[in-house]
Amino acid sequence: MKKILYIFVLLLLFCFVNNQAFAQRQGVGLGVILGEPTGLSLKSWMSTSTALNLAAAWSFEKYGAFQVHLDYVFHHPRLVEPNLPFYYGLGGRIKLKDTGNDENEARLGVRLPLGLVYLFREAPLDFFVEIVPVLDVAPDTSVNLNAALGMRFYF
Repeated sequence: MKKILYIFVLLLLFCFVNNQAFAQRQGVGLGVILGEPTGLSLKSWMSTSTALNLAAAWSFEKYGAFQVHLDYVFHHPRLVEPNLPFYYGLGGRIKLKDTGNDENEARLGVRLPLGLVYLFREAPLDFFVEIVPVLDVAPDTSVNLNAALGMRFYF
C-alpha cells in the first residue's frame, strides 16, 4: 500500500509542477474545506474552465481517518451565472483509517465531485459547496458520500 501512496504523491507533484505550462484563470488557491472531510484545500487552475482540486483532510466517521483526494474538475460559468460556475469532475482518494483494534486500513476510491463555486470579482477569494459520491474499490467495494463547503485565498 505504501507504493500506491508514493505513486499518488508523485503524481500530485507532477500535476502541480506541470501546471505552469497552462494559462491560469486565478492562479493557486489555498484554504479550508469543512464537512466530510474537514481540512486543507488547494485549487490550481489548469485553464479558464478546468482545475485540479486537492485536499488533505480528516474524516470524522466511526473511528476517524486521514484522507487525501485529487479531483480534475470542469467549470461551466454560463449554466448558473459567470461568478457562480457549476463544476463536475473525476478524481481519486486515499483514506487511511483507524479500525479501532490497533490496526490501520488504507482505502482507495474514485470520486465524482459536483459543486458550485462563487468567484469574487474584486477579491482573490472563492467559496464552494460540493457533494461527492465516492466508490471505494480497495480493499473492498463500497459506496459513500462526501459533502463539504469551503473557501480559498488565491495567490
